[in-house]
Amino acid sequence: METAVFKADQGGVRVRPSPNFGDRKGGERPDMLVLHYTGMTSGTAAEDWLADPASQVSSHYLVHEDGEVVQMVEERARAWHAGRSFWRGDRDVNSRSIGIEIVNPGHAFGYADFPERQVDAVIELCGGIVARHGMRPDLVLGHSDVAPGRKVDPGEKFPWRRLHAAGIGHWVEPAAIRAGDEQAAGDPDGIAPLLQAYGYDAGADGPGLKPVIFAFQQHFRPSRVDGVADRSTVETLRRLLAALPSSPAAL
Repeated sequence: METAVFKADQGGVRVRPSPNFGDRKGGERPDMLVLHYTGMTSGTAAEDWLADPASQVSSHYLVHEDGEVVQMVEERARAWHAGRSFWRGDRDVNSRSIGIEIVNPGHAFGYADFPERQVDAVIELCGGIVARHGMRPDLVLGHSDVAPGRKVDPGEKFPWRRLHAAGIGHWVEPAAIRAGDEQAAGDPDGIAPLLQAYGYDAGADGPGLKPVIFAFQQHFRPSRVDGVADRSTVETLRRLLAALPSSPAAL
């Protein structure tokens, strides 16, 4: 692996090369940014795992709790971070994305708030990546968005609103939750085609509707994450669709 080259506005970045990478299929250029949490007991353990050839996983960057940024795979290469995934019909998210692992114990080990210094570092790192590659806001996603039912990171505590305020990612204010908004199981408001229109794997071959709604809520309506297609969830999704750069007017 060649020595990584960094732009001056990235600040201090430590390099620890991971052997777990390959070529982007079809020579694709990255147009997506996928954020993860490490879900391990420590940042050191996570960094060692991402650098271990036996793990068969990696990310382009790792951000420690104190804000230290480590580059593990060059941006031009295909890191192995998203795994089995889907977005807007594409099932090879790794070939078109840059992956950032954010140190956090995750739901299995006492899910914690993301420290301020860490979030500041993530925002600075994401800002540079988005600018370098001209990434659209709606293609800055969480692992759970591209792998619903299989992954739940970076989770409902991740500050997507704060990233959006810094010019990173797509966001609208979630619709208010009102008493009696819960709806019966199923798809009464036709939420499946709306989720598909936004990009989620909500078709017949997907993981099922509830885990997709759960993933959507983690990202865009985190105050209540239950996988139920209530009115607040549906309205928030409609607002997001209307705010897309190319909005599907029929929806």
